[in-house]
Amino acid sequence: MLDLAAIGELLIDFTPSGVSEQGNPLFECNPGGAPANVLAALTRLGGTGAFIGKVGSDTFGNFLYDILKQNGIDHRGLRFDPKVHTTLAFVHLSKTGDRSFSFYRDPGADRMLSYDEVDQDIIGQARAFHFGSVSMTHEPSRSATLGAARLARELGKTISYDPNLRPALWSSLEKAKEVILKGMEYADILKISEDELTFLTGETELEKGAERLADMYKGKILLITLGPKGCFFGMDGRFDRLPTYDRVKTIDTTGAGDAFLGGFLFKIRPYFGHLQDLTFEELHDAVNFANAVGSLATTRKGAIPAMPRLEEVRALMEA
Repeated sequence: MLDLAAIGELLIDFTPSGVSEQGNPLFECNPGGAPANVLAALTRLGGTGAFIGKVGSDTFGNFLYDILKQNGIDHRGLRFDPKVHTTLAFVHLSKTGDRSFSFYRDPGADRMLSYDEVDQDIIGQARAFHFGSVSMTHEPSRSATLGAARLARELGKTISYDPNLRPALWSSLEKAKEVILKGMEYADILKISEDELTFLTGETELEKGAERLADMYKGKILLITLGPKGCFFGMDGRFDRLPTYDRVKTIDTTGAGDAFLGGFLFKIRPYFGHLQDLTFEELHDAVNFANAVGSLATTRKGAIPAMPRLEEVRALMEA
């Protein structure tokens, strides 16, 4: 069986790459898209995964198809749209490597995946399922994503969810909150940022927000990523915090959260299908491992190209 099936966006990240001789900014074409990033992190470490989504029948779409193959990701679920172009995102980096995005997605092929195009066999063959909210900003991909999550729940799969809020992609923040909360009903593992925690709960204090979310969605594993400050995590009402591996030199944080989640899912693979057997100590170890994966992903440009291999993670943890 596959370890993980993921549905959502697969796109091009244009990442800053210096300036031309004329002083104009240069951008490097990198593969990205949060669900694909998570899969790439997991497969680079040694896991197995499959992608479900849509790209355009264009040069960028063919490039992304090749990237899935090169990273050992099952690509049976990838669809090509002859009428809509592959989605593009331009990444803007601050002096510290933090990123913001400008999307060219009107509509963008990732938005056009319908539930009829979802390869249900892939979900059935995987032990876990992952999705996010970017593919739920518009129809028909919203229904495709929620339908796939519903199917995964009916089949008893372990479900991972990363809201990955991108306000510019939604018609309103009210709609974003409504749909994101709908997705949380299916999740066993919830990974969010500190800003997303405040957005969803209204709480500005980390511990209070985490406790409120835990009360709203009992039984879930909660992972709150804090950027360079590490991760606050918990399950069954018990919480803890672990720092990141700050000895690395950060160049680009694009995909770091996805690397973290891919690393976490890789580490807990033995518990897919029976998360109730995961102890808090094992959760602690998985978060520590995931912090190392996420930290290493910031040392290279791009998202998928930056995902580390298992030996690199072990070396960092042992250093």
